[in-house]
Amino acid sequence: MLMLQLSTVFIDRPVLSLRSGTQVGTTIAPIINPNNLKIEGVYCQVRGDKKQSILLSQDIRDLIPQGFVVNDQDALSAPDELVRLKSTMDIDFSLLGKQVVTSGGTKVGKVGDFATDIGSMFVIKIYVSQPLMKHLTSGSLVVDRTQIIEITDNNIVINDLQEKVPVAHAGALA
Repeated sequence: MLMLQLSTVFIDRPVLSLRSGTQVGTTIAPIINPNNLKIEGVYCQVRGDKKQSILLSQDIRDLIPQGFVVNDQDALSAPDELVRLKSTMDIDFSLLGKQVVTSGGTKVGKVGDFATDIGSMFVIKIYVSQPLMKHLTSGSLVVDRTQIIEITDNNIVINDLQEKVPVAHAGALA
């Protein structure tokens, strides 16, 4: 069963230690891999430390209303220690505000929010904010990850809105 959470769950939330029962940090922003839309980790601020740390997705034990639960402060790593994640961090990919266009070149709007399956940490849905006039006539647009054809530096390309989702693309980002 999917447990979807909006993007705000990754911003300004406490990181709680099971071992000490205290808050060991605060989340800042998700680290998103643009190749598969997986949240690989979360940038965090540790109390009393000016440098950012990284909480890897696999080190998150649970997400509760009070924040992210980890075993202890050792779950937070320095960015230079995470060699495998370096290339993804260097991309500095942000989904919010990214332009969404159809494969035919029609501008649809910009990413206003996204929903992530907390179990797998994959972005499942993208919520597109449309220009005011279009929003008034057709409402907001929700794009499923299966409708995404390509992600570039500037755009997210989706299937034309009138097309059915081809079976070949259904698992393209999985």
